Amino acid sequence: MTAMHNTGPVAVRGYRPSDRAALEDICIRTAHAGEDATGHFAEPEIFPAIFATPYAELEPESAFVADDGERPIGYIVGTADSTRFFREFRERWLPGVAARFPAPAGPPAGRDEGLRHLLHHAEAMLVPSIAAEYPAHLHIDLLPEGQHRGLGSRLMTTFVDALRERGVPGLHLGMNPANTRAGAFYRRMGFHEIPPPDGSSETVFFGLRL
Repeated sequence: MTAMHNTGPVAVRGYRPSDRAALEDICIRTAHAGEDATGHFAEPEIFPAIFATPYAELEPESAFVADDGERPIGYIVGTADSTRFFREFRERWLPGVAARFPAPAGPPAGRDEGLRHLLHHAEAMLVPSIAAEYPAHLHIDLLPEGQHRGLGSRLMTTFVDALRERGVPGLHLGMNPANTRAGAFYRRMGFHEIPPPDGSSETVFFGLRL
């Protein structure tokens, strides 16, 4: 039996607390280089605890969803100030999820322990030299039924406009190099690739001057 999806008009709107479960579901279903992380990771629920929910909780004014009238089918979350965000992540967000995802006892072994380590050391994702020039950063994800409908562009435009209104000078993001479709999208939206400061190829960085 084929699943039916709403193909009617989609509204891009501000995040609401009632969107949280949908936000987390979308994050998990797109976390494996754009594909569903379920079955690939022991605790796929850790992805939204790192990359989605803390943004919606700590900076809801920078969170937007694509709503098809039944539920969100995509989102964009981020922060206007990456340095401040990771400080608040440690002080305000981590205490509420640390017990659910304890830090590894020693050096992380494998991808799952690596994610737990990242949760407890999220500030490691901050690249000071990039954040100094492009202080904002983002995460954007769309379910398959939300793709190829112009929703990514609408979400990005809404987010960028909100940053410009706040006087933010630049925006950056980090991406898994395997997610080539996302890379093509960012380039279409005007982002340019930023050479990683450490020369690493594990993450591709993109920047946009606002």
